Amino acid sequence: MLSPKRYCEGVSFGLTIEKLLVIAVIAIFLIGPDRLPAYSAQFGRLIRNLRDMASGAKDRMRDELGPDFDDVDWQKLDPRQYDPRRIIREALQEPSATSTPDSTEQKVVVESAYS
Repeated sequence: MLSPKRYCEGVSFGLTIEKLLVIAVIAIFLIGPDRLPAYSAQFGRLIRNLRDMASGAKDRMRDELGPDFDDVDWQKLDPRQYDPRRIIREALQEPSATSTPDSTEQKVVVESAYS
């Protein structure tokens, strides 16, 4: 069975598809058949305006950043790809700076002039 986060990643605040459908049905009953077409048209305009704003912001970023905008690997910057367990595991596997010196390194012995 898929979890709600799995098939509905775009919705946040704990809202799932089922909860949104219940809210929509309640809203339809509260609005009524007389005002439903007007509210539907208004909702459509809102969605269209949001898409236009997002597209405009993307175009403006592309204009301001120039060719660098297309060179950015957006998949690499996605925070959802980071797994804290993997990051910790890799950090623990890396040799630390306090580990024993390699055989290629030489120890420097400094004698005190005061003894």
